[in-house]
Amino acid sequence: MRTLVLLALLFTVGFARAGDKSADAVAALKQSLAADSSVDGLASKPFASVPLTKEAAATARELLWKAQLAFLKKDRAEEVNAKVIKDGKLEMPYSFKTFGAKPAGGHSLWISLHGGGGAPKEVNDSQWENQKKLYQPEEGLYLAPRAPTNTWNLWHEGHIDRMFARLIEDLIALEDVSPDRVYVMGYSAGGDGVYQIAPRMADSWAAAAMMAGHPNDASPLGLRNVPFALQVGGKDAAFKRNEVAAEWGKKLDDLRKADPQGYEHFVKIHEGKGHWMNLEDKVALPWMAKFTRNPAPTRVVWKQAGTTHDRFYWLAVPPGDAKAGSLVEAKRDKQTIEIVKVENVKKLLIRLDDRMVVLDKPVKVTLQGKVLFEGVAPRTIGTQVKTLVGRGDPKLIFDAEIAVDLP
Repeated sequence: MRTLVLLALLFTVGFARAGDKSADAVAALKQSLAADSSVDGLASKPFASVPLTKEAAATARELLWKAQLAFLKKDRAEEVNAKVIKDGKLEMPYSFKTFGAKPAGGHSLWISLHGGGGAPKEVNDSQWENQKKLYQPEEGLYLAPRAPTNTWNLWHEGHIDRMFARLIEDLIALEDVSPDRVYVMGYSAGGDGVYQIAPRMADSWAAAAMMAGHPNDASPLGLRNVPFALQVGGKDAAFKRNEVAAEWGKKLDDLRKADPQGYEHFVKIHEGKGHWMNLEDKVALPWMAKFTRNPAPTRVVWKQAGTTHDRFYWLAVPPGDAKAGSLVEAKRDKQTIEIVKVENVKKLLIRLDDRMVVLDKPVKVTLQGKVLFEGVAPRTIGTQVKTLVGRGDPKLIFDAEIAVDLP
C-alpha cells in the first residue's frame, strides 16, 4: 500500500511539474507575441518544444490564431481592397457579390471559374464577365476570379494552387468566410480546372462542381472527402467530354462502393444538351450547400498530381520531399493510425490533436501490420505554428506531429 501511495505521489508531482512547464511555455508565448505579434519564427523558440497540457494547448492555439488574424487583417487589407492576388509577375483579379445574411459561423465562399482557355485575352475577359453573373447561391460570397493567363490550362497551372490558397486565407481573415464552407465550381475550361484542383487541394473544399470540362490527366482518388458534382451535355462530344464524364462517374461509383463513407458524388449527363446546358447545371449549388468540410476526416487518400503539396489534411511530408504521383492512404481508429497504402514516400508526418485522438495516451502508427511508432505524441507550440503558417486556417492547426520513416 505504501508503495502505491508513493507512486501516486510521484506521478502527481511529476504531472504538476509538467503542468508548470506547460504554463511557463504559454506565458513565454504571450510575452513573445506582446513584443512582436508575428507568428513566423516562433517555432524555433525554446518554449515551442515544451510539451503542453490539453488546456495549455487550447490557450496557445487561441493566442496564435488571434495574432495571425490580426497580422492578416493588417497585411492583406490593401490586397483585399484591390481585389487582386499576385504571384510573381502574375495577377488574378476577382469580383464577388454577397448573397443572403451571414450565418453565425461566417459566410460561405463560392469560387466560380470562367471558361475560355487558349484564346485571345478579349475572349477570356468576356468569359469572366459572363461567369460573374452565371450562378446565385442562396447565401455566401459568389466570387469570380479572372485567370492570370490565357493558356489552355489556365485554371490548373502550378501558380493557381498558391493563388487560391492565398485568396481563401485573405477572405477568411477579412471577409469573415467560414473555412469549412468554401466551394469551387467551373464551366468549360473552368470545369477542366475543377477536375484538377478539386482533388489536389481537397483539404480546402467543402464540395466541388465540374460543369462541361475535361479532366485530362487528373485522378479522382483525392476526392475521398470532397463531395463532387459532375455535369455535362449529352451531345458535348468535343474532346469526348460527354464520354469522359460518364467514365468518371463510373470511377466515382466504384470508389464509393469500395469506401461507402467517402466519395460522395452527383453525376448528371444532360441529354440533348451540347456544351451549353442552359443553366440546368445550377442544380449543383443547393446540392453542394448541404456539405461542410471535415478538416480532420477519419480516412485520407492523398494522391499527388503534377503540382505537388507538402501537406494534406492531417498528413504531410518534409519540405522538398513531395513527389508527383506519390500516394498515401491512411485511416485512424481510436488511438491507432494505419497507413493502408503508400507509394514513393520515404518519410511521412502525421499531425494530430484532441479532436482525433486522446493525446495524453499512447498513439500507435502501423503499416501492413508493422508498428512504426508507439508512444505519446506531445502537444507543442512549434507544431501549432508550423501548421498555421502558410494556410491561415484555424481548423487546420494541429497540436502534435509524428514523423515515421517508410520502408
